[in-house]
Amino acid sequence: MNFKDELKQRKIYFEKTMNQYIPQNANYQKTLFEAMKYSLDAGGKRLRPLLMMESCSLVGGNVEDVIPFANAIEMIHTYSLIHDDLPCMDDDDLRRGKPTNHKVFGEGIAVLAGDGLLNLAFEVMIKASLSDKKNSYTYLQAMNEIAKASGVYGMIGGQAVDLECENKLVDKDTLEFIHMNKTSAMIIASMRSGAIIGKASDEQLDRITNYARCIGLSFQIVDDILDIVGDQSKLGKNIKSDLENNKSTYPSLYGLDKSKQMAQDLIKQAKESISLFGEKAQFLIDLADYIISREC
Repeated sequence: MNFKDELKQRKIYFEKTMNQYIPQNANYQKTLFEAMKYSLDAGGKRLRPLLMMESCSLVGGNVEDVIPFANAIEMIHTYSLIHDDLPCMDDDDLRRGKPTNHKVFGEGIAVLAGDGLLNLAFEVMIKASLSDKKNSYTYLQAMNEIAKASGVYGMIGGQAVDLECENKLVDKDTLEFIHMNKTSAMIIASMRSGAIIGKASDEQLDRITNYARCIGLSFQIVDDILDIVGDQSKLGKNIKSDLENNKSTYPSLYGLDKSKQMAQDLIKQAKESISLFGEKAQFLIDLADYIISREC
């Protein structure tokens, strides 16, 4: 099986697990649940849950143990996209080739759908932690990683600084802060929490963390590049939005060629970080190569 086929199979497996966590029955709040499900079902790479599952497996853990947390982190990621697309943020009409949530359900329901997914994510993680007393402390450690990465010292903090820096030329340290927090933090948390649940050693956790940091930053640099040179039909979202919103990006600060080289250097570092895992790390090595070469 080639890498893209394996990635597809893993994605299908994960998406089958989602049914048990998506609200199915509703009375008065039916529209809210439909809006939450609309964005969760919109597809996407499912990169964060797949990374969590793989990091758990890599250190010898049971992948089934991370399923609630993998679903929770996809909910958190999805909520962030719903809010990110709103007129008060990036004002995007398309997401994964479909109309954005607020275009279908209106801005008010879109905000509440995002809020609902965020709260549901923590309900799912807390329930998993309370249901397994033997591993409850380990699960709480994993949940703490996710909470920090998605909060004011992670994704939300990065998004806030990104918003404030529109129409401004920022320096390289500020740009790295934005990207490390709004994108990399959740990728790092996905892999750290998976490794923690898998009972990783300190060295294994450090190596996995550095891998995640490198691919997370590289992923965002590639996103910045694709916003300029990408094919909108493949991306499934509007291109040139960074330019239209006057956002500082790696290409705007360093140029396209240097940005591409920086992304490639980060991928090289990522692969070196997990070399101690030997052949067991092949999926992550292939994933790193996929990130640097992706067109969507």
